[in-house]
Amino acid sequence: MVKLSIVAPIYNEEENILLLHEAITNAVRQKIESYEIVLVNDGSRDRSASILNELAERDPAVKVIHFVKNCGQTAAIYAGMKGASGELIALIDADLQTDPRDIFKLMPYIPKMDFVNGKRVRRKDSLVKKVSSRIGNGVRNWLTGDTIYDTGCPMKLMKREVAESYYLYEGMHRFLPTLAKINGFQVIEIAVSHQERQRGVSKYGVLNRAFVGLMDAIVIGWLRKRVIRYQIRGQ
Repeated sequence: MVKLSIVAPIYNEEENILLLHEAITNAVRQKIESYEIVLVNDGSRDRSASILNELAERDPAVKVIHFVKNCGQTAAIYAGMKGASGELIALIDADLQTDPRDIFKLMPYIPKMDFVNGKRVRRKDSLVKKVSSRIGNGVRNWLTGDTIYDTGCPMKLMKREVAESYYLYEGMHRFLPTLAKINGFQVIEIAVSHQERQRGVSKYGVLNRAFVGLMDAIVIGWLRKRVIRYQIRGQ
């Protein structure tokens, strides 16, 4: 088992893959005793698959998972976590808007905390995206009874047992901190940096996920109210 697994979903990111690999490698190789980079190709239609295969041939730290077809971000993240072998598992997007070096801003909060969620400050997104994200987080917290400021931040770090506790359905990657709490783990949010996307385009729109996200939040809120808690009295 390696110390740290860095998991990133990949969908049509041919312009960013090599830069992502370089950024992760530079960030972790001098600071962690053993690591792996788990890159999940979510049915990309560009050159991502061939670039990933070439990268895995050159770097034994790279593990590639290819989906037969596009299955969505939740599936890619879930497959990456399941395929990871690290004691700690970090999540990061492939668009380089979050900095792999920030993993080490989150790491000092382990082991006292089980799950550390990044909180993007001074976001480099469009006004529409920032406003919609703020509204979305507020609505999700209202429906789920949670207090997570930035549940959509792609930068996350968790203990292996947190990842193993998940059984995800479509859309639930947006609720990983809340689900960790439901499963009995300690969660904290820590500020991380955020950059403008330099290459490629975002694969996730604002309006095309609003209604689905609302329905998902209702489901998570219902699950939180129905969670089973019990303690067994000693003899």
